[in-house]
Amino acid sequence: MNEKIKILADNIEKVIVGKRESVLKIITAMLCGGHVLIEDVPGVGKTQLVSALAKSVDGKFNRIQLTPDVMPSDIVGFSMINRQTNELEYKEGAAMCNFLLADEINRASPKSQSSLLEVMEEHQISIDGNTHVLPTPFMTLATQNPVETYGTYHLPEAQMDRFIMKISMGYPAYEDELKIMENGESAKSAKDLDAVMTTDEVAKLMEFAARITAAPSIRKYILDIVTATRNSEYIKLGVSPRGSIALLRASKAYAFVMGRGYVTPDDVKSVMKEVLAHRLMLSPKGKSAFEDNGAALDSIAMTVNSPVSAE
Repeated sequence: MNEKIKILADNIEKVIVGKRESVLKIITAMLCGGHVLIEDVPGVGKTQLVSALAKSVDGKFNRIQLTPDVMPSDIVGFSMINRQTNELEYKEGAAMCNFLLADEINRASPKSQSSLLEVMEEHQISIDGNTHVLPTPFMTLATQNPVETYGTYHLPEAQMDRFIMKISMGYPAYEDELKIMENGESAKSAKDLDAVMTTDEVAKLMEFAARITAAPSIRKYILDIVTATRNSEYIKLGVSPRGSIALLRASKAYAFVMGRGYVTPDDVKSVMKEVLAHRLMLSPKGKSAFEDNGAALDSIAMTVNSPVSAE
């Protein structure tokens, strides 16, 4: 594993116990400039994971608790008259930061959710004819609960497609939960973490990750998987070209995290479900045949021949 990434992951794991894979996936998303949707039941550490990442990197971290009464201006900011100059002056919203935690994103109204589209895709905010560029790195980390959905607004497909990954942490193992209880007793949380990486270092790591080699056979393998989702009788809506690009970027970043200079088929398989599953829409036949999108994707991917070597 890349040494700097190991230091970052170890620091996060001081408060996030037994979730190494989730930690590495969220770091992978950061390195390819993507955004992450964390969906899981309440109380498993979604917000804590995001806070731990933000505290481990010496950047600006903003959190907004999304509710139906949150306005787009709360997220992207607004312009107001400066009475001294009589000119419009931009007032920053929560999105003007390096790490934006959009907590319980599905509780925001569609109007507020849509205000994140430009922010996530273009890394900029356009208000009153002026464009405000977000700092680098910029990452939106949203959480939502799959239960107690009363009073929530389902994220539209266009919004889901903006997230490079959707991850689920799941319940901790028995021994891990004992350690979590000990941390809880000592009131040890993300706010106690020290930064182990600067935003400039993250930006350099992002450049290195983008230069990881992906052989033509790997690119074809990715496209074969994506094409298979479009032609499957179990899938109503297959993966878009944005999804194939996202899988390539994530595979390269994951290879970098693992300390390699090239992408292997296993790198693609390691991030495939997190990158592609939330972009699918199952057909009625698919809903009856599979438990969820991830299971359908696994089944479809098994029909695609994996290249023997990435070189």
